[in-house]
Amino acid sequence: MQSFEESLEISATIHGHLCAGQVIGVRMALLGLRLIGIDDPKGADRKKLHVTVEIDRCATDAIQSVTGCSLGKRSLRWLDFGIMAATFVNLQTGKAARVLAREEARELAKKYCPALADKYQRQLEAYRVMPEEELFAVQEVKVSIPACDMPGRPIRRVQCAQCGDYVQDCREVERDGKTLCRACAGQRYYELI
Repeated sequence: MQSFEESLEISATIHGHLCAGQVIGVRMALLGLRLIGIDDPKGADRKKLHVTVEIDRCATDAIQSVTGCSLGKRSLRWLDFGIMAATFVNLQTGKAARVLAREEARELAKKYCPALADKYQRQLEAYRVMPEEELFAVQEVKVSIPACDMPGRPIRRVQCAQCGDYVQDCREVERDGKTLCRACAGQRYYELI
């Protein structure tokens, strides 16, 4: 496993800059991995790990860089809850932990770096040294991951009866005896022109 500083450097390179969210994400990932017994997330343990992130912010890039999980590998899932939290699951043992960044850590940053006037710089530096119990809340959880959401090859591919697009991973919709993609079933996020 890489050290905190090595992980932070890699994360900042991938993300494009170093920020407080990167520090939180790296520390969150390292803590989550430790809690579920994953020692080598990018190597020997890579097929044992699944992570769900609850926010699409800087910390998510950090979590991805530390764990090696990604949307493309289906080992990273994003649920748009808008909460600075992630759930780490050891697929082999079922052990899971949800790690949540504490809101009060923002104010506690003053205690750790009082000389820094800029609040963002103060948070970045404080989050590096703040004890885990002040920075995070941890919940032991149980996560049931449906077969259609597990890493690996698609379980099935079906063709939309209306547009002809192929739908993978059980994302089709059955309506009036027809198999439809979500767009044709009324969930289109774009407008055809």
